Amino acid sequence: MRAVVIEAPGRINVTTVDDPKPGPREVVVEVAGAGICGTDLHIIDGDLEGTVYPIVPGHEFAGTVAAVGKAVTEFAVGDRVAVDPNVFCGECHYCKIGHGNLCERYNAIGVISSPGAAAQYCAAPVANCYLLPESVPLEHAPLIEPLSCAVHGFDLLPGRVGEHYLVYGAGTMGLMMAQLARFSGAASVSVVDLNTDRLPVAAGLGADRVAASAAELDRPEGWEVVIDCTGAVPAIEDGLTRVRKGGTFQVFGVAPEAATASFSPFRVYKDEIHIVGSMAVLHSFGRAVDLLAKRVVDPDVMISHRFGLDDYESAVDAFRKGTGRKLQVQPAA
Repeated sequence: MRAVVIEAPGRINVTTVDDPKPGPREVVVEVAGAGICGTDLHIIDGDLEGTVYPIVPGHEFAGTVAAVGKAVTEFAVGDRVAVDPNVFCGECHYCKIGHGNLCERYNAIGVISSPGAAAQYCAAPVANCYLLPESVPLEHAPLIEPLSCAVHGFDLLPGRVGEHYLVYGAGTMGLMMAQLARFSGAASVSVVDLNTDRLPVAAGLGADRVAASAAELDRPEGWEVVIDCTGAVPAIEDGLTRVRKGGTFQVFGVAPEAATASFSPFRVYKDEIHIVGSMAVLHSFGRAVDLLAKRVVDPDVMISHRFGLDDYESAVDAFRKGTGRKLQVQPAA
């Protein structure tokens, strides 16, 4: 089959590799589409801990079951599925206390060591596959994985109705978080992004106010919930100053592992600021399937560009430049 292979940091090759064979409790999925996200850039750039090269990238994906293992009864060839790429050992301390996303032997399809979905076919454990409702087209279904990350992020927030939200970043994740905030009963949702071309989309998806910086929004009392979806240190440092007393700051975007940020510990203490991270997916994938079926996020707006496998590097370049919103690789294109 044809596949994208990251041979080593900075070296991408589109080539032919062996077709995957399903293990006893695995299926092989014919990939309809795979989204590109910031994690893929970290893999390409070599600054994600644990990635084993060479690796086929692609962890946001969906498709049609093409083969099933001998012990699989839950799915049949032809079923349409979305796949949770996160693979937990189930045995370590964190798995045993219900925090599989913090697994000591954490793996992820297309991220750590298992071949991903920037390919014609991809193998996945049965436990990670979710049958798609008829109302969800295959071309929309790769959005389920990033949406499941956003749902987990919201699980870690206070969840109080009627609060004011500030979201840094109007890319895919920022737009998803903004839409979930609106769905969850926010009193207002503001979105900031240095790329002002993205702001009209945020406004069209329900943001009350948009701007290039939080300073332009003139809210001296701050926001109860501030979410960084950029992973950029300047945004994180600024966002921490925008949290209202007793409020919550969420580090949702993925910063480079070696990045550091400066903040005032005294203010965190004095104003009782809650700082929370959000790592991947935890008990949220199935809910994301249901939320996409309900169109809590607008898939037609969220997916802006589609590329074939041979154009993978062009897709990555477009992502780096902040082009569009969700960029999707379609192996059959």
